[in-house]
Amino acid sequence: MAKKSNTEKTAPKNETPNDAPVKKKTETSSDTLPLIAYRLNSTPMKLVAGPTNRQWMEETPNRFAYRCMPMLLSNQSGWMVECSHDISVIWDGRQSLEGLSIHNMSDGGPLPALSIFGSGILTFTLPFLFRTPEGYNLVAQGPTNWPKDGVSPLSGVIETDWAESTFTMNWKVTRPNHAIAFTKGEPICMIVPQRRYEIESFDPVIRDISTNPELHQDYTQWANSRKQFNEDLKKKDSDAQKAGWQKHYAQGKTVSEKRSTSHQSKLTLREFVEEKKS
Repeated sequence: MAKKSNTEKTAPKNETPNDAPVKKKTETSSDTLPLIAYRLNSTPMKLVAGPTNRQWMEETPNRFAYRCMPMLLSNQSGWMVECSHDISVIWDGRQSLEGLSIHNMSDGGPLPALSIFGSGILTFTLPFLFRTPEGYNLVAQGPTNWPKDGVSPLSGVIETDWAESTFTMNWKVTRPNHAIAFTKGEPICMIVPQRRYEIESFDPVIRDISTNPELHQDYTQWANSRKQFNEDLKKKDSDAQKAGWQKHYAQGKTVSEKRSTSHQSKLTLREFVEEKKS
């Protein structure tokens, strides 16, 4: 799949309403947290903030995929490790290490992609040892909303506030005898900080929506509005056809014009800065 530069972060024009208030942290904010990537070798992998764009989203009719605010935020919710080589991979279906063939399609080495687990698992060695603040893990996963034919990323959670060891990024080939290409500059891993234990503090419960009358009323109003909008979309020259889509959520408000005071329409992650060795 062809793709644009991963460092391109320009928001799609005329697609995402951005008039809702967004709380932003400044560069001098006292609540910033350190995220350090200690470089271990000269493998030319780059670390970049997750871009907004995806090639498959560009190719949807009228780029309609960019209308999905939750997906846009997910695209940007982490940092990408970019591939340092053009690589071709084929798995013959065997479970042995030799069942996976990896070929360097570009000049230079050493190649950071290996077969060390078997079972059609491709392993990328990352040239970084990460350090997060005390109590924070890193989730290492595939780049969000970045489908890749014939192979699927495997995720892991690493305690990067104390471990002196590195971690690898692994992909499971799902289709034998199918050539898979990883191109130079393509994201092979996405890292996302996560506060340890936080997810375990949630107390999940399922309730009938009628137990919350105000929310029930708001939901019913939205559901009726969506039903009517979808019906109007079929009518030539209707307001719905002219609008194309309902923008309430993207604008941080309900159909009854209740506006969120903390709606976030985009993320602005700081880029990794390469410090010179003193």
